[in-house]
Amino acid sequence: MNIHHLELFYFVAKFEGITAAVRKMPYGIQQPAVSGQILQLEEKLGVKLFNRRPFALTPAGEELYDYIYPFFSRLGDLEEKLRGEEGRHLRLAATASALRNHLPDVLERLKKEEPDLKLSLREVAPSDVHALVASQQVDIAIGVLGGKMSEGLKCEPLLKIPTVLWVPSRSKAKTWKDFLEKDPFSKAGLVGNEPLIGLPPNEVLQQLFQREFDRLEVNWPVSVEVNSTDVVRDFVGRGFGVGVGIFIPGLQPPKGVKPIAMKGFPPLVIGAMYQGRPKGMVQDFLRIAKDHVKGLA
Repeated sequence: MNIHHLELFYFVAKFEGITAAVRKMPYGIQQPAVSGQILQLEEKLGVKLFNRRPFALTPAGEELYDYIYPFFSRLGDLEEKLRGEEGRHLRLAATASALRNHLPDVLERLKKEEPDLKLSLREVAPSDVHALVASQQVDIAIGVLGGKMSEGLKCEPLLKIPTVLWVPSRSKAKTWKDFLEKDPFSKAGLVGNEPLIGLPPNEVLQQLFQREFDRLEVNWPVSVEVNSTDVVRDFVGRGFGVGVGIFIPGLQPPKGVKPIAMKGFPPLVIGAMYQGRPKGMVQDFLRIAKDHVKGLA
């Protein structure tokens, strides 16, 4: 049996007639359409379900109505309950850096405003953020904004993080160019005189650096590839070279390393990604996140 035909019959039986049912249904439908689909249901079952004038259920109609009534009569209550639970549920994904440095403060404030908050939190690689939002596995994701967005996704920039070159604290260098030297065998004529520690080439931050190096005709390839900016700093502190990274507002540099600003390099933009019109809990999260960023500034 067609479930929509059963739903139409439920409303006809409940409101005792097709005309009354069309007026009181929770969605719009024309009377001829209802009549036609009820006839299809009767033909499918091989029985007459009600007399039209005056309206009266047949024994078969009464039996069918008694059977489907518990289901359709409770749908409204179930919808309200599910909407309430879903409204309190925030499914969030974020990169490791965002989770560690700023999200705890934002989520703590959200929890104070929404004591019934149900949180589902996932740590993801920057390259996985878009796919999670596009497939609606999460309501919102926090990560690096860059490159082409998937169709239907929306983004809101939250924070611009300066790009830096991490160097040992004992270094006397004042600019990143202090680490470059002339090399007659280099195609560009410039190459780094220190090993460069960086991220994999598919990471947005590394791509940002590489684009600028290419534009400036700087030939300084990564010789030590690691998987996070924290590890970059750690390797710099242990004497393996200098590293590309970001300077996160509100955090002190780790012992043994210091940042040198990459003047002229674009910042790394951290933002929120979501699909469609965000529900109330997502809007609250965004509001608190923006307030948090203003505090950092």
